Amino acid sequence: MAAEAHVREAARAGARLVAFPELAFLPFFPQHRLSGDRFAWSEPVPGPTTEHFRRLAKDLGIVIVLNLFEREGDRAYDSSPVIDADGTLLGVARMMHITHYEGFWEQDYYDPSPTGPHVFDTAVGRIGVAICYDRHYPEYMRDLALQGADLVIVPQAGADGEWPEGVYEAEMQVASFQNGIFCALCNRVGQEDVLTFSGASFVTSPTGQVVATAPSGQPGILYADLDLSQVAESPAKKLFLHHRRPDMYHRLTESHDEKR
Repeated sequence: MAAEAHVREAARAGARLVAFPELAFLPFFPQHRLSGDRFAWSEPVPGPTTEHFRRLAKDLGIVIVLNLFEREGDRAYDSSPVIDADGTLLGVARMMHITHYEGFWEQDYYDPSPTGPHVFDTAVGRIGVAICYDRHYPEYMRDLALQGADLVIVPQAGADGEWPEGVYEAEMQVASFQNGIFCALCNRVGQEDVLTFSGASFVTSPTGQVVATAPSGQPGILYADLDLSQVAESPAKKLFLHHRRPDMYHRLTESHDEKR
């Protein structure tokens, strides 16, 4: 399995956490409208993929964040199981916001998460997950920060020309700066039937800087050394989060909804 070889390579290089892009072990099937059984690519959690990587995480002593197509009964999710360094399956983050447009027919396949954002206590820190489309929602990223996330993993399938150049980076830079978190966007790469995925994964710091970037259009492993003490020292942790006015935001939201 190529994925296992990559994890072992990263661990040999000193990685303590390994994260994968969206649907890393499958073709990107939502690029086509659903025809036939929508569960055809799905698997349960726990299941074959999570069990394999649980053993690998324990063997190597590293945290692993996956992304796969999960089936639970008659529901199906774009899911990221989070596995701790001792092989424990800590839980599963499921995509909440489901997009639907040309090349990304995701509502044909996925149900929205019924459980909301999650932060997991791992051997390397408090890890949140924002799966692809979820990253566009500032309230989702803020929720992870308020739960105490140090790092947010963003498994993504971002295609060439999908958004204006620089938007991916700017979006994560702002989320990191406003919330005092590291963000690691793990993007899919390579040409498929309809889309060409751009790669260029990157990491942003709690001060809003891009601190590591992978080449565009090339597969590979991106490494980043993260000093989590920067989280507590960030402007968001020292200032922004303390000066929030959630009571007023609620009233403003109600007022806005009443006028619609």
